[in-house]
Amino acid sequence: MVSIGDFIRKCREVGPVSARNASYLPCPGPGLTLDKLSNVGRFGKGCRVPSPTNPPFLERSGIASRRMNTMKKAPLLRPLAWLIPVIFLSACKTDVLAPAGDVALQQRDILIIATLLMLIIIIPVMIMICWFAWRYRASNTRAAYRPNWDHSTKLELAIWGFPVLIIVALGALTWVSTHLTDPYRPLGRISAERPLDGQKPLEVEVVALDWKWLFIYPEQGVASVNELALPVDRPVRFRLTASSVMNAFYLPTMAGMIYAMPGMETTLNGVINEEGTYKGIASHYSGAGFSGMHFQTHVYNAKGFDDWIETTRTGESNLDRQEYLALERPSENVPPRRFATVDPQLYDRIVNLCVEPGKICMAEMMALDAKGGIGLAGTTNLQPLPEGPNARTAAREPVLGWQPFLVTGFCTPEELAQMFGNRPQWSTVQPGDPTPLRGQGMNPPSSPFSPDWGTRITRMLPSAASETNL
Repeated sequence: MVSIGDFIRKCREVGPVSARNASYLPCPGPGLTLDKLSNVGRFGKGCRVPSPTNPPFLERSGIASRRMNTMKKAPLLRPLAWLIPVIFLSACKTDVLAPAGDVALQQRDILIIATLLMLIIIIPVMIMICWFAWRYRASNTRAAYRPNWDHSTKLELAIWGFPVLIIVALGALTWVSTHLTDPYRPLGRISAERPLDGQKPLEVEVVALDWKWLFIYPEQGVASVNELALPVDRPVRFRLTASSVMNAFYLPTMAGMIYAMPGMETTLNGVINEEGTYKGIASHYSGAGFSGMHFQTHVYNAKGFDDWIETTRTGESNLDRQEYLALERPSENVPPRRFATVDPQLYDRIVNLCVEPGKICMAEMMALDAKGGIGLAGTTNLQPLPEGPNARTAAREPVLGWQPFLVTGFCTPEELAQMFGNRPQWSTVQPGDPTPLRGQGMNPPSSPFSPDWGTRITRMLPSAASETNL
C-alpha cells in the first residue's frame, strides 16, 4: 500500500509529463507498490488529475454522466443567454424617462439629445475597433501591411473634425438648456400646449432634517413630514434649507435635483401635469438614515388639494419652535405626519439658525457686523447650550474644560417678528430678455470692468438679513 507522502515523492522523481498525457498520473491503490510505481513510464495511463471540470468523485458517483447530458443541452440555451442582463434591469425605474412635469420633460429631452449626439462618435468607434481587429488579424494575408505609413490629411480631418462639431453642438445645447431650466427661473408656461395665464405659484418651504423631510405651506398655515401634496397644473416654488448637514431634494418626475444646505436657502420652480402619487428622495448621502429619507408626493386636482389642506387643519398637532426642536432630533424611517398649525416665523428661524430660545439669528449678526460689530461686549453675550430632550445632538462633551455655548441675540421677540415680517414677497418676474441664449431675467455677459459687473445672473429677492429689513 502506498502512502500519500510516498506517492507525491515518487511523482516528483518521475518528472514532468508531456502535453500528451498531462492530465494523467498513476493512481495509488490496492496492489500498487513503489516498485510498480517506478515502472510507470512517462506515457503510462493512470487516473486523471483532479480538476474543476473533472473531479474524481464525479466519475465515481455518476454525476459526470448527468453533467455531460446537461452540456449536450447547453447549445439550446445559449441563444437565450443575452436575456440574463434583463434580470439586473428589473431594479431600474423610468421616472427620469417618463416625467409628469414640464420641467422634467425638458430635462429628459436634453438628456436624450445629448446622448444621441455622443453616440454619433461612440458607435462608429466601436464598429471600427471590431473591424480593424478582424481586418488586420494575423491570418488575413490580403490586408496591406504599411509599416512606414504615418499621415493622412483626410483621416486627420475626419478624426478631429467630427468630434469638434459634436463638442460645439453639446456646448450650445448645454448653454441654452442651463438657462431655460434654471431652478431659480420662474416658470413661463404650464406645459408646451398651455401658457402660464398669470397663475400664482404655490409656495412650499422645505427643510431637510435627519432623516426626514419637513414641508411647510406658509399660505395655508399647515405642515407635513415625509408627505407632499401638490395641485396639478399649478406652478410650485420650493424654498429649501437644511437643519444640520448638506442634502439634496429630488423629485425626478417634476424637476431636477437641488441642494438644501443649512444657514442658506435655495429655490426650485416646477410643475406637475398629471395626477398621481410619485416618490421623492434625498439624492445626497447624509448619514445612517439616508436610505429611508424619502417621501410620497400626492398630486390632486384643485378640489382634492383643498380637501387635503382642510383635512390637515382638522388635526391636533401644532408645529411650534419646541415641537420643531423635538422633530429635529435624528430619527429613521419616520412615517408621514401632519401639523394643523405652524409658527409663521419657524422657517425663517431655521434658515437663520436661531430656533433655540435666546440664540442670535444670522440676519441679526450680519447686520451688526455690517455696522462695525459690538466690540468686546460680544464676548460676554453668551449662554450655555440648552440641555434636555430637545437639545441638539451636535453639542459635544467638553474636551479642554470649556462648555458648549451659543451667542444670544440683542433684538427683542417683537423686533425679530417685525424683521421676519418685512421679508419681501415673491412676485412674478417678467422676462428681461426673452432670448433663449440668455434665459428669463438674465443679464447680458459683461466685462469685470463694466459698471454692472456685480449684478446677479438670476432674479433673487433680498433675504431677511438685508439692511432695509432691520
